[in-house]
Amino acid sequence: MKTTQGKQLRQRLLWKLLFCHIIPLVAIAVVVVWLKIDRLAADYFRDLVVVHKVSPLEAHRAFLDGIHHYLVWGTVIALCLSALLSYALITWTLRPLLQMSALTRQVADGNYSERVQVASRYEAGQLANAFNTMADKLEGIEQLRKNMVADISHELRTPLTNLRGYLEALSDAVIPPTPDTFRMLEQEVLRLVHLVEDLQQLAKADAARSFLDCREISLNQLLGQIMDLYRPNFQEKEIEVTWDLDAGSDRVSADPEKLLQAIRNLADNAWKYTPARGQVTISTRQAEGSIRTVFSNTGAGIAEKDLPFLFERFFRADRSRSRDAGGAGIGLSIVKELIEAHGGQVGAESDGQETRIWFSLPL
Repeated sequence: MKTTQGKQLRQRLLWKLLFCHIIPLVAIAVVVVWLKIDRLAADYFRDLVVVHKVSPLEAHRAFLDGIHHYLVWGTVIALCLSALLSYALITWTLRPLLQMSALTRQVADGNYSERVQVASRYEAGQLANAFNTMADKLEGIEQLRKNMVADISHELRTPLTNLRGYLEALSDAVIPPTPDTFRMLEQEVLRLVHLVEDLQQLAKADAARSFLDCREISLNQLLGQIMDLYRPNFQEKEIEVTWDLDAGSDRVSADPEKLLQAIRNLADNAWKYTPARGQVTISTRQAEGSIRTVFSNTGAGIAEKDLPFLFERFFRADRSRSRDAGGAGIGLSIVKELIEAHGGQVGAESDGQETRIWFSLPL
């Protein structure tokens, strides 16, 4: 598809260049010669017959001299005008191309801030817009990479600092090697292991589009399977789980393993952020050519300004929440990648007392 569009773009540009080069030259030359031939022929032969009464040979020679004179001047004028038009067109066409050539070197050096000035809405302008869009995306990816490096460093720093402190204290005999101390060290190690596992799951979610094994499955069955797995967690916090499943929204085409991972993360998110004796509602509905699944939980809502960033990597709506309770902020990012790999969408809503996180899968 892109190759066909590129060929069409090149052909349109070629025809426009040929039109601006050849048509003006030919049109001007033909018009000048046509008009002058008509006028000179009438004048010369009238003078020949009526006034001068010269021989046809002399009239013919005079006629040719005049034709040659005006033809040369017409050609010179046409060439000059064609050269001016061609120069203006080529300059106008190559301006964004020259800018892109210079900016490409800057992009190669890691500078994504510069943009091409778009002066046309035709082929050159479309190419400039495409270049600017590419630069915007590269700049966003680079910023995301920097943020991820900073966030991962921040996530690793706390458990590593704790481990180092405890190990130095044990080595210096500052604290005794009690079972409680080893349990604390184990918790810090497990925190690092969980972070690495989350990052590995996120990498797999990024590549999910290329490795989907879709088949028709039961959405309700997957939801029940995950909630059975998390039943002890919800019972420990005395959280009431209610169901509202639409009978016509059960069958979906998806990769079972990857959809299970997305549902597991949503269930884990609902368990962590629902207060003790709270309520979680799981519902499914069919609407607008898709099936929407909603996880609703009571508790402190999410500020409206934070909702657009809820599925960003390492984002926490409550930044004061401990890492033990809040995790690394990767779970919902994994959900987003996995659902979008299936051609679906994700979203979140909150009214201050209840938070609803949903995903939809196409029928």
